[in-house]
Amino acid sequence: MTPFQNASLWIDAENAQDPNSEIYESKTYPKELLYSNRMYERLLDFHPDASEAVQIASKAQHICRWKVARESYPMDRVGYLKWREDLKKFHAKLTAEILEKAGYPQAFIDRVSFLIEKKLLKKDEETQLLEDVICLVFLEYYLDPFVHKHDTEKLKNIILKTWNKMSDKGHQEALKINYTDANLQLIKDALGL
Repeated sequence: MTPFQNASLWIDAENAQDPNSEIYESKTYPKELLYSNRMYERLLDFHPDASEAVQIASKAQHICRWKVARESYPMDRVGYLKWREDLKKFHAKLTAEILEKAGYPQAFIDRVSFLIEKKLLKKDEETQLLEDVICLVFLEYYLDPFVHKHDTEKLKNIILKTWNKMSDKGHQEALKINYTDANLQLIKDALGL
């Protein structure tokens, strides 16, 4: 097996341990394994010639996310931002350990960590690609559950923040997603289209 195949299997094995589950098309999945698969599939669909580093970063974006509970941080904006920052470091560290075990050189491991930590967004092409994929996966699979939890103004704010992180190519792809009529209208209202 190649280092990539081993790393992919080990990332999947970690995410398969998620005690949280999600039902998709009548099948139950460990939540982060499903997210990882969605990220990887969306990346290959959106940018088929993505580098191996971006492919791994897409799969490991939320690796073992459940182990760093949101509730263990203050439930305010500062606590949320600190949780998100710590999560990025946690995901990068865990992925680096897997990549080392798979036999990747340090320079490659450092690059994947750089991507997972989303450094130089808008400046680094691959960081931007990964962010586009994160936003596309959110809009396709996770916007609808948000719609049922939040009021319209908060949703518009979330959509606008998501949109502002994306590239023009990401925007074009986002408008091709098959939304419900209500969600498409919400997106258009948020963006002033």
